Amino acid sequence: MNRYVMTSLTRNTDLAQRPFDIEAVPRPDWREGDFVAVRVAGTPNALYRFEIATGRRVDVMPGDLAISALGTRAATLEGVGSWRDVGEDGRMNSLTGAGLLGLATSSSRMLPDYMSLDYIGHVVRDGKRLGMIDFVQQHGSAVLGIPVVLLVGTSMSAGKTSTGRVIVHELKRAGLKVAGAKFTGAARFHDVLSFADAGADHILDFVDAGLPSTVVPEAEFRTAMTNMLAQIAAFDVDVLVAEAGASPLEPYNGATAVEMLMPYVRYTILCASDPYSVVGVIKAFGLVPDLVAGPAAATDAAASLVHALTGLPSIDNLDPGAGDAIRRRLAPALEMLTES
Repeated sequence: MNRYVMTSLTRNTDLAQRPFDIEAVPRPDWREGDFVAVRVAGTPNALYRFEIATGRRVDVMPGDLAISALGTRAATLEGVGSWRDVGEDGRMNSLTGAGLLGLATSSSRMLPDYMSLDYIGHVVRDGKRLGMIDFVQQHGSAVLGIPVVLLVGTSMSAGKTSTGRVIVHELKRAGLKVAGAKFTGAARFHDVLSFADAGADHILDFVDAGLPSTVVPEAEFRTAMTNMLAQIAAFDVDVLVAEAGASPLEPYNGATAVEMLMPYVRYTILCASDPYSVVGVIKAFGLVPDLVAGPAAATDAAASLVHALTGLPSIDNLDPGAGDAIRRRLAPALEMLTES
């Protein structure tokens, strides 16, 4: 049997344990989230790595084989592409480190070329094509009975995940049981794993609901979001640190995620790339956060400008003292938060 690199998009499956077949499927019959086999092609560069189920990244070379899932990405700072853009020749790219498969249609000139891949066929078992949704347990709906600390951003790379790590760490230091979740974005296990590294008792993201990314129709995302909330409701935790990846105005269904979380939100942090983008999100989305973090608060000058433009407080989440400061701000909102 061929040796395949199993990307982190396969982490909830049994593909590494049970046999499967590979069969070519006509291009018009492909679907979002289908598992496919690809062969590495092109000239290797720094992006020729796959994140695997453990979160570790492995280097690959031309000729190597991998199993991953078809999906779509619309990143403001890095790249755009989709499985829908793949032609009859089957040439595609790895659009994220997790192996999100589609044809890149636009990318930042600051980055190397995306990994080039050739389609071999779809993953099939007992005559049935397999996709991410086939390995998802349906949890129905449930009321989320815990408070939520919500992280939203003005764009990717605005400091959401790093701020979330600080929050998780401080909530654990206060003796609470914490869940960390990333509800929107394009697949990369590393982000939500960082919440576990900071001490989260449970972690979850949209891959656990069968989505390779959240650039999907709103109705499909709502179904996945309901499933994710039901999974979290079953966790034995006191508080949820929830990240809405990208920004609410991008095509990742961030606005829908925020809407569905809002009944439970007790504190909102907006991670911003610069002070003026804080104003943009407030005006365009109508979301007024409790605190601003990220590069928009990286210096005293930036923090002063945030306050002058919005009247909001801000904090440099990379400051060694940020944890204590954030904890003091969270304490009134989370009444169960104890001092230690």
